[in-house]
Amino acid sequence: MTELNRTATGMTIGIDLGDKYSRICMLDKAGEVVEESRLRTTAAALHRRFSGLERARIAFEVGTHSPWIQRLLVELGHEVLVANAGKVRLIAANDRKDDRLDAERLARLARVDPRLLSPIEHRGRQAQLDRALLRSRDVLVRSRTALINHVRGLVKAMGCRLRSCSAPSFHRQVPDQLPEELKPALLGVIATLADLTRRIREYDRRIEQLCKERYPETDLLRQVPGVGPLTSLGFVLRVEDPRRFSKSRAVGPYLGLGPRRSQSGDHDPELRIAKTGDPHLRRLLVGSAQYILGPFGPDTDLRRWGLQLAGRGGKNAKKRAVVAVARKLGVLLHRLWVTGEVYEPLRNSTRRDKRGRQADAA
Repeated sequence: MTELNRTATGMTIGIDLGDKYSRICMLDKAGEVVEESRLRTTAAALHRRFSGLERARIAFEVGTHSPWIQRLLVELGHEVLVANAGKVRLIAANDRKDDRLDAERLARLARVDPRLLSPIEHRGRQAQLDRALLRSRDVLVRSRTALINHVRGLVKAMGCRLRSCSAPSFHRQVPDQLPEELKPALLGVIATLADLTRRIREYDRRIEQLCKERYPETDLLRQVPGVGPLTSLGFVLRVEDPRRFSKSRAVGPYLGLGPRRSQSGDHDPELRIAKTGDPHLRRLLVGSAQYILGPFGPDTDLRRWGLQLAGRGGKNAKKRAVVAVARKLGVLLHRLWVTGEVYEPLRNSTRRDKRGRQADAA
């Protein structure tokens, strides 16, 4: 009997996690409810409740508390399933949704077949801590962007315009351009922008140092033009173990860069990307793709392929090309990570040229 089947014959538990309190539903071997209760969502309360319990299968939805609760319950010897509720309509789109019923549904789905929950794997504790650096920097960058747009919008509303400049230099170049009547309202915002820029640079230095000291594999990924410390570290921390994918092509759908499907019979329309997975990493890959296709991107196979897509015409051809390059970039980064190969920017083009010369010679 497999480990999965041994667990399935015992207790199955569904937990509807709440910020302060969580609901619990326990099912016995026959699928009958043996307990419905509530406990505080704290490490101490969960440890007391589940430490003396015989090994059970426990299911709950992914959320703010799910990473540390999963680690705690696994350490106590239980099998833990973290459900991707967005893919389980029985949970996410139910007309009678309450904590008690959600806990029971989780338990029953886990008892019948864990795959119905579309379970996910949380990253390790250290990876979660390191990724907090990237997320904090991202929040600061988006805050800076919002404040810059605020300043430009107020100035424009007064009939003036600010000259174009980079976000890091905005706080230095703008004060002299502000209308005098707006300075009392905006100089405090400019000072905040200066502080945000300084803190973002501090995060950049810490991320660079983290790549060198703890994640040297990022050097393999940074061989690709347009991929710097942020994108490479974000990719490594999100994927964690490159062997989790049997094929590099599976990385694109995992990151939400693959197209959605709604196929029925002969009807198979072309839909937009799924946008599942990590939105932060998806933004980083799209930003790298924009550089690759931009005026400063060096000549590479990836750039040539993307420009061909963008040149096919149509209003959204360039946007589709950027997303396609981002998806292919994710595949390329995984391949470099797995193989440890030296990146050859024009590998495919060189091979085609070589075959062409050989054909001409023959």
